[in-house]
Amino acid sequence: MSSNAFIAVNARDVLWRHGLDSFDALWDLQLEAVDAPNTQRGGWSSVYRLELEDANGARQSFYLKRQDNHLTRGLTAPLGKPTFAREFAAIQHYAHLGIPALETAFFAERQLPGHKQAILLTRALDAYAPADQWYQRWSDLSWRGRQDLILASAALVRALHNTGRIHNCLYPKHVFLKLDGDGAGARFIDLEKTRRALFGERDFVRDLESLHRRSQAPSRSQRLRFFLAYAGKQRLDTEARALLKRILARLRDKAQRS
Repeated sequence: MSSNAFIAVNARDVLWRHGLDSFDALWDLQLEAVDAPNTQRGGWSSVYRLELEDANGARQSFYLKRQDNHLTRGLTAPLGKPTFAREFAAIQHYAHLGIPALETAFFAERQLPGHKQAILLTRALDAYAPADQWYQRWSDLSWRGRQDLILASAALVRALHNTGRIHNCLYPKHVFLKLDGDGAGARFIDLEKTRRALFGERDFVRDLESLHRRSQAPSRSQRLRFFLAYAGKQRLDTEARALLKRILARLRDKAQRS
């Protein structure tokens, strides 16, 4: 077992059962990538799906992410640190704050001559689908289903902003949603860029405008329902109108510059 690795309690047994509770074992595992490697930062980063059978014969599904010299730099890491280290810290912080998001099963880093490597294993959110996939069949959903998804999304974003943080890359594909018998559930993914809201409402507007601009399927009234639920309002009062005007102004500015 890797001495410097984080292994979630609920993943420890199944990883040990398959001999995958170490960096080396997960790094050397032969799997087919789910998409093309990300090579934008000079190194590479790839994602794989991993399915393991636990001691009860049940299947546990994960996404295994491996990277080499795929680094982010800043004041605290001028020489660069793996982007997964930042995402792992964000996932753990979201859990501490009680904000629903993806869950870490395993994380570890390794430094070799000329290489900074990291592994991040997260549980697959198979009961969920990203909002943009829901939008593809939006017209096929019942009124109640659409309403539940809108309210769940609004509650998730509101919960995040109430902690004084923003997602900072808030696209429909990063909001995972599910419908069940008594409503809907929502979780965030892709937390690499999340940060504190350094500029207050201006940062919140940034998140809301980004999500609004890419959410074309919901009608105007449905988007207003999202906004009112997010704002905790029954109707557009003076405070809500001011916030909505700031969102729409940023939306227009984006459109003019594109």
